[in-house]
Amino acid sequence: MSRRRAHDTEDESYDHRRNKRRRVSENQEIEDRLESLILRVGERSTSSVESNLEGLVSVLEADLGTFRLKILRILSDCAVRMPEKCTVYTTLVGLLNAKNYKFGGEFVDHMVKTFKESLKFCRWDAARYSLRFLADLVNCHVISATSLLQLLDTMIDVSNEDTNPQVRRDWFVFAVLATLPWVGRDLYEKKESALESLLLRIEVYLNKRSKKHHNALRVWSSDAPHPQEEYLDCLWAQIRKLRQDNWAEKHIPRPYLVFDSILCEALQHNLPQITPPPHNDNFVYPMPWVVYRMFDYTDCPDGPNLPGAHSIERFLIEEHLHHIIETHHHERKDCAAQLLNFPFKHKIPLEYCIVEVIFAELFHMPTPRYLDICYGSILIELCKLQPGTLPQVLAQATEILFMRIDSMNTSCFDRFVNWFSYHLSNFKFTWSWDEWDSCLLLDCEHPRPKFIQEVLQKCLRLSYHQRITEMMPTTYGKLIPVTPVPNYKYANEDAANLPGTAVAHQLVVAIRQKCTPEEVVNILKEIPNSGYSGEEMSDGSFNALKIDVFVQTLLNLGSKSFSHSFAAISKFHVVFRALAETEEAQICILHNIFELWSTHQQMMVVLIDKLLKLQIVDCSAVATWIFSKEMTSEFTKMYLWEILHLTVKKMNKHVIKLNTELADAKDKLSKADSSSSDTDEDSSHKRKKPITHSDKPSEELVERMEEKLEAANVNQKRLFLIVFQRFIMILSEHLLRSDTDGLDPDTDWYRWTIGRLQQVFLMHHEQVQKYSSTLETLLFTSDLDSHILEVFQQFVALRA
Repeated sequence: MSRRRAHDTEDESYDHRRNKRRRVSENQEIEDRLESLILRVGERSTSSVESNLEGLVSVLEADLGTFRLKILRILSDCAVRMPEKCTVYTTLVGLLNAKNYKFGGEFVDHMVKTFKESLKFCRWDAARYSLRFLADLVNCHVISATSLLQLLDTMIDVSNEDTNPQVRRDWFVFAVLATLPWVGRDLYEKKESALESLLLRIEVYLNKRSKKHHNALRVWSSDAPHPQEEYLDCLWAQIRKLRQDNWAEKHIPRPYLVFDSILCEALQHNLPQITPPPHNDNFVYPMPWVVYRMFDYTDCPDGPNLPGAHSIERFLIEEHLHHIIETHHHERKDCAAQLLNFPFKHKIPLEYCIVEVIFAELFHMPTPRYLDICYGSILIELCKLQPGTLPQVLAQATEILFMRIDSMNTSCFDRFVNWFSYHLSNFKFTWSWDEWDSCLLLDCEHPRPKFIQEVLQKCLRLSYHQRITEMMPTTYGKLIPVTPVPNYKYANEDAANLPGTAVAHQLVVAIRQKCTPEEVVNILKEIPNSGYSGEEMSDGSFNALKIDVFVQTLLNLGSKSFSHSFAAISKFHVVFRALAETEEAQICILHNIFELWSTHQQMMVVLIDKLLKLQIVDCSAVATWIFSKEMTSEFTKMYLWEILHLTVKKMNKHVIKLNTELADAKDKLSKADSSSSDTDEDSSHKRKKPITHSDKPSEELVERMEEKLEAANVNQKRLFLIVFQRFIMILSEHLLRSDTDGLDPDTDWYRWTIGRLQQVFLMHHEQVQKYSSTLETLLFTSDLDSHILEVFQQFVALRA
């Protein structure tokens, strides 16, 4: 009897567990189905958005009791992650609120929590989308207009925090302005005086704010034919135009208007008092930007008109297209398809809008969001999907850019070169070059011939020399790159007169016979330590002739490909390190690489990158070499600045890596110390995986890591000081010489050089910012020429 009862109990237990698993599985299926329904609502289907919403409301209302928290979470996630469907989801919440007031209140609380957390953790886009969602809930009679206005007023209060950075105040004003297109009409009808008061406060702030940063962020220095407006000024002009039109816009879909009879009877909720978190020095706010304009209605002759620069529709369309790129940029085919499926494509000249927005992203200052090639690949996919119209619009855009290149920002010039060369390589290098032949009459330093020269150099990296020669008209001969071959001086006709020729030939034989690094060192010992001063800097601290013979001979033997050169450098790494003990010796190595490969820019870039990786040359040596007199002829060429930027980036990555490692080690040490003070019982509650003794770094290790980081910071600071000091020296010398000779200092060389200075500041702004006070004290002092000082002041204003 007892055995049977025990057996029955086991069966019941098994059935209970099985039923529980089945319930969990069924619940998961229902949750997944609800999530799918919510995510897909409003997407293209045979039925209308309104009928989709009605059906979904019925489903959700039935499941609110069981899946309330899940539904709250999904809806608040959609509000932030799918801002283009904001009005669809606000309508859904409005209909649910009309049926279930308690759920409406819970959702508002959940959304307020999301908004506050986004502000607290500096998720600025999420905060802006949350605010927009809350504002649109006013249109759906979920939130009262009065409580929303109180929130907007509280946000504008931040603009009065004069002691805090302007970028903080700017963001709060921008967030409010960007929200008004959704809710402006409702506030105008219900609370006109309060809305006008809010707009007046915004206008007062905008009139007093500094715009020192404006010129640093412009794509073009000229405002003809399209003004380069600062983003807040442009949005303010668009909001003022919207106000003149009685807050009526033609872009935002408003499905809640169909349900007005249901929504207007719903009870409304009041937002709680929300206070923005106080400023913290660790907060990183969005940087200001300049609104990019390439087209106006005259450029779009056929089809619908392009909305005016100050119409709110232009802002809404551009913001939507930017968000599509942000969401789909990892998959270029999906991104292109989504851009061409823009919901209102029949109301606007879509191809023009897309091309303008993609170039706005590519030319965004200080740096674009994604790699240059990302935008290039999306444009190629767009041309494939829309071959009848998009290539023509893109050709028109390229023509506009080339015609306006004289006043283009240097950083944008580089990106234009990179994009155009990549684009040509995907379309058989076909272009109507004859239409640009007027540039052949200009000085070679002028931006137009310079652009073609740099494009051909980049095309050479993506093709081969004969192909480039064949694709260009004969009239462009002076702009076509010379054949990229090594110039090995010890094999030239006059090599017999050069010191070191005999040793060079001996070295060639030895390396071809697969000699060891030690044997190379012994051969180089035959070169005397004195009697050669091929370089001005040879002061006895290193043997310039040894470096000359070794570097040129080895790299000439490895000249067949990058791989051959890399293998040669790696094999004789020990010899390089022995020869490159001082910075002067390292600069001598760089001079010899240039002497050998002066006609092959890409080889120069990859070899110097390799030498930096193997720590054969230091970053400071590369910077000093770039500004040396021997490189004067190359100074305005893009590849030289490519080398400088990869050098600075390598240093920056090293500092960031050491910073991260030190922070992790300190974190582990503090956790290990805290765990040792707890009892075993307490530890088991507090931590699932305690830090073991082997994981715990020693205090000595942490100290050594701190010392390494301090040394890296010193080297980084020194690198920036070298770069900026050299810029100041050559620019000051040019300005003084021009003044003495009575010449106009604003030459092509000067514009390239001041542009490169600005580029270094902007491209590496996060790292340079750490040393801004040091730079101001040591280099960018008040007695410096105003043209040079202005570049530094504009940079500082970006985070002010």
